[in-house]
Parts: sequence; C-alpha cells; structure tokens
Amino acid sequence: MPIAHGIAAGMGGIRTAGDLVMRMQLSRRMRLPEAKKYVAEKLKVTPADLSDECAMRDVRADLGIGTVTSLEGGANGMAAKFRIAELLGIEISDVNRFKQKAGILPPLFDSRIKENE
Repeated sequence: MPIAHGIAAGMGGIRTAGDLVMRMQLSRRMRLPEAKKYVAEKLKVTPADLSDECAMRDVRADLGIGTVTSLEGGANGMAAKFRIAELLGIEISDVNRFKQKAGILPPLFDSRIKENE
C-alpha cells in the first residue's frame, strides 16, 4: 500500500486522478500503466490528462466525482464515492455499508442465523 499511495500522491491525489488510479491498483491489483489506461478510458480522457490539474478539475466536476475545493451544487463526500464506484465499476466498502444501513442492499448473509432457526 505505501507504494500505491506514493504513486497516487505523486499524481496529485484528488487534484488530478491519482486517487482513482490508486483505487484500481488496490481493488483490482492493476499495475500502474494498466490502472492509468483503465481510468482514462472510463473518464474518456487521455492518460496524459490524468495528471493535468486543470483538465481533471473540469472532468471531476462534470462527472460528479469530487474536487479539492467544493463547487456549488457539486458532489462531495458519499455522493462522490457513489459516483466513483459506479463509474469505475468497483466496490467501495463505505458505499456498500451506507446502502445496507439505508436498506438499499440486503444485509450480509450470516450462516449462523439459519443454523439457530
């Protein structure tokens, strides 16, 4: 994890697309070039744009996946995480936990419940 974090921080984190690339590296065990290509395709930008702060601010605002400074009407917090999970096609534990508590997802299956009935 320290290496993925270092690379993501070096790409600018949420200022650019470093956080998204890091999510792909950690969740799908992608190597850096593969993760950059995947994220670029999903965001419909070039891999070079992923580290361009100006381009990525507009892309992140348009897609509702969060920006460093909040924008009026822009996504932040959980709303941004929901969009990121949907856009990249990944599971984010906070999103799943929120959905379970809100009743959107069924609770996790617990085999002990059936045994005691």
